[in-house]
Amino acid sequence: MASSSKLVLVMCFMVSAFGIAIGNTLDQEFEITWGDGRAKILNNGDLLTLSLDKISGSGFQSKNEYLFGKIDMQLKLVSGNSAGTVTAYYLSSQGPTHDEIDFEFLGNLSGDPYTLHTNVFSQGKGNREQQFHLWFDPTADFHTYSITWNPQRIIFYVDGTPIREYKNSESMGVSYPKNQAMRIYSSLWNADDWATRGGLVKTDWSQAPFSASYRNFSANACIPSSSSSCSSNTTTSTSNSWLNEELDNTSQERLKWVQKNYMVYNYCTDSKRFSQGFPADCVQNS
Repeated sequence: MASSSKLVLVMCFMVSAFGIAIGNTLDQEFEITWGDGRAKILNNGDLLTLSLDKISGSGFQSKNEYLFGKIDMQLKLVSGNSAGTVTAYYLSSQGPTHDEIDFEFLGNLSGDPYTLHTNVFSQGKGNREQQFHLWFDPTADFHTYSITWNPQRIIFYVDGTPIREYKNSESMGVSYPKNQAMRIYSSLWNADDWATRGGLVKTDWSQAPFSASYRNFSANACIPSSSSSCSSNTTTSTSNSWLNEELDNTSQERLKWVQKNYMVYNYCTDSKRFSQGFPADCVQNS
């Protein structure tokens, strides 16, 4: 644990400054990248909305790249009959050997639960899906979706409750996202060829435009630049406690509760898909 913390501090010293985006407005942290006016930053930068109609969806990305950190954002998802729509919110680098950490919210018919799809890519390889239903209506109000990413593990949180932990399995020959800085991306788009019940339920365009909303972004993270150093902050400070973050006994129990009651798919139990044997990282991440 201590050696891993030293590793990230050395890496941050070489390539980055310690960034704290708490309190910054969304227009300071993000830029709209596509959608021809369908994405908007409102309320003096405190609210960002994406919309989707039959012609186009929309999206945005962070102005900064991050190399390890704790990322929080509040989202309110498409309400009503959202079948066929996907609201994607994720970290990603670029290129064929990219790293990626995914939240994807798959819409559904009115009254049916959203499917929260998670995945982790390293060196261009993903196929590490876990899916969940939520214990609340994610369209009725804003909820906080968080990612803690450090050299030992990636933890996905919903309103502070851990729903998934992906541990570093490099000792088993499995690559882990640790060398490529990643931007935050989000998009609202039509995926009715696969998103809802494998594509059986199509988007009802009479319900368009569909809309998702974002607010209260914060990031404690290493931001690649040519100045300063992450190591100027001690690992015991509150601001960068994510460097050593792991789940205590209480959090482990909450994780088990979520996975017992709300997990609907786990790649590490899909024996039909992996008939020749489960991936090596399932030893630590099943």
